[in-house]
Amino acid sequence: MIKQVTVFLPNRPGTLERMSQTLGEANIQVMGLMVADSSDFSCVRLICDHPVRAAELLGEKGLHAELTNVVATEVPDVPGGLATVLHRFVSADLNVAYAYCCSFGGRVVDIVCVQGEPVNIKLAQAGFAGLTAQELGIAG
Repeated sequence: MIKQVTVFLPNRPGTLERMSQTLGEANIQVMGLMVADSSDFSCVRLICDHPVRAAELLGEKGLHAELTNVVATEVPDVPGGLATVLHRFVSADLNVAYAYCCSFGGRVVDIVCVQGEPVNIKLAQAGFAGLTAQELGIAG
């Protein structure tokens, strides 16, 4: 499991840019990003190299930021590769709440938030080992 930063931004021009600039000025690299909007706020989910520091920094800037445990897994670059990965979650009796893909060093990586307890035990029983923070260059 790795840490994802979830940030709630007001739906106004420039807020995503300011968030990105804040992280960049702190030398925090965003490696994966998903934005989902609602009428008043956007939910920004991001993978970065220093998630704890990023959440603290954004909180200091008055933004609601929280850390979430997610699974990172490499997706085979073949037709049906994603289905193969998702089947592992089904086999472990885990529901996928949301997922998004990003690239790490030329590898396609799927970031998955799963529901079902206990996640780590169920994944291990299914023979599934996600990528570690260290493998992705993410600080603990």
